Amino acid sequence: MKPRHKRLAIIVSGVALLGIAVALVLNAFQSNLVFFFSPTQVEAGEAPRDRAFRIGGLVREGSVKRGQQGLIVTFVVTDTAKDIPVAYSGSLPDLFREGKGVVAQGRLGTDGVFRATEVLAKHDENYMPPDAQHAIDQAQKAQKTVKVP
Repeated sequence: MKPRHKRLAIIVSGVALLGIAVALVLNAFQSNLVFFFSPTQVEAGEAPRDRAFRIGGLVREGSVKRGQQGLIVTFVVTDTAKDIPVAYSGSLPDLFREGKGVVAQGRLGTDGVFRATEVLAKHDENYMPPDAQHAIDQAQKAQKTVKVP
């Protein structure tokens, strides 16, 4: 084999290995990518049915109900326009409260209940996740534009 062919074979092999590495990294990134949706977007059918995503908003007052053993908790997440029921099995963060901001990660069931695998609460009284605050602001704007006397 000529030196020229050896160099060409090495270059082609290197490019092929680089391509495989890039494909593996992109595949791992795609499978771990989690999008955020507001309750209004979930109700509109914009959220994926076959993969995990995050939902955020406020915990509706009076909606938190605990199971008999206390580990299964159901509550409603709202953006003041639409409500989504959430079921979570596990211990909630210490800062989880009704009327406060929350972000839950999980999947939407066929029954319309969001099955959360992780629940994140705000860290102080002035903080709300930016995506959740934006979703609530958008829902309130939409309600104001619809309500014309």
